Amino acid sequence: MTDTATVNILLFMQKTAEDETLQAELEALLGVGDGNISCESELDSEEAAVLKGSQAPVVAEFATSQGFAFTAADLVAVVEAFEQHQAGSLSDEEFTAFLGTTLPDTTHDDHAAQVTNPLKRLSRYLGKTYLGLGANTDD
Repeated sequence: MTDTATVNILLFMQKTAEDETLQAELEALLGVGDGNISCESELDSEEAAVLKGSQAPVVAEFATSQGFAFTAADLVAVVEAFEQHQAGSLSDEEFTAFLGTTLPDTTHDDHAAQVTNPLKRLSRYLGKTYLGLGANTDD
């Protein structure tokens, strides 16, 4: 899996929380859940099962048509990592390493102002959203 594919998957997942039309279309494709797969708490077991199953290629094609290019295999790998992290079998460090990001440095109050690299911004987002780190830091 490439870093670009991982970033695209995570951005697509995040977009499902922000775009109600995208969410509704994904819900229709999956046939389960609410179409919001933006984070571990929103990705329920039924949605995860469908995303890892026969609908993975359909969702990957749909996401690509929305500007988020990745393969079904990439999607399955990320969903499995989410499940493993949620179950506690993958530590925060292992999870972020798999996703190709690092744990954010939450010790600096002005850290948000210093982040300009998109991958670093995504890393901060993941740390706050998926890992609950630095949740009180403004973007």
